[in-house]
Amino acid sequence: MLETQSFGDDDRHPPILIAHGLFGSGRNWGVIAKRLADTRRVVTVDMRNHGASPWTTSHNYADMADDLAQVVASTGGEADVIGHSMGGKASMVLALNHPSMVRRLLVADIAPVAYTHDQQRMIAAMRSIDLSLVNTRGDADRQLASVLDEASVRAFLLQSLDVKERRWRLNLDVLERDMDQVVGFPDVTGGFDGPTLFLSGALSDYVKTEHRPLIKAHFPNAKLAKIPKAGHWLHAEKPREFEAAVRNLLNT
Repeated sequence: MLETQSFGDDDRHPPILIAHGLFGSGRNWGVIAKRLADTRRVVTVDMRNHGASPWTTSHNYADMADDLAQVVASTGGEADVIGHSMGGKASMVLALNHPSMVRRLLVADIAPVAYTHDQQRMIAAMRSIDLSLVNTRGDADRQLASVLDEASVRAFLLQSLDVKERRWRLNLDVLERDMDQVVGFPDVTGGFDGPTLFLSGALSDYVKTEHRPLIKAHFPNAKLAKIPKAGHWLHAEKPREFEAAVRNLLNT
């Protein structure tokens, strides 16, 4: 089963399950999870091929959704689910394939569509580091800076570097091979009619007006909202606004 981290012990309601995006981990969500745990139990996961979870030979959304279903089954059989980017797609497939397991769904800055971009540049950047020369995170950052200008992106990627072991906590081989599946979206049928919020950053272009009909086809009770002055990593850029949107959905 996936590596999980649990916050809070209030079991009067189903837990909140949080699924992170590509190259992330459950600990990226620690601050928000701890704040939401004041009234609920919150479970964050490391997705397959990420963090401390098992490395597998596949990385597709049907399998990722089944991973999440296994976690939900182990925590009571029903959850309110939050998924960002890749985790948002996995959460959508979870809700469509296992609707009885999902009570409410929040999809953060992603749509149920295939995108034309990929993240191979990030994988190439991580591969460019000579890990034998890394003794501190700063050593890795200086190497990474030669191929990635954005300090915030470097800091995000370096959260997945095990400096002591000089290894990435990411299965780069499988993620690179299956990148077309990561940026794609499977051919799924059916719908999820539970309360659903597609929350995006106003500065992001991942969720577009033309995506609305497809969103509504799969999630007829979905609402769409944007957080002003936030981009794709809306939960990190505007954590209080993101938290408020989560609480509003959960209290509906």
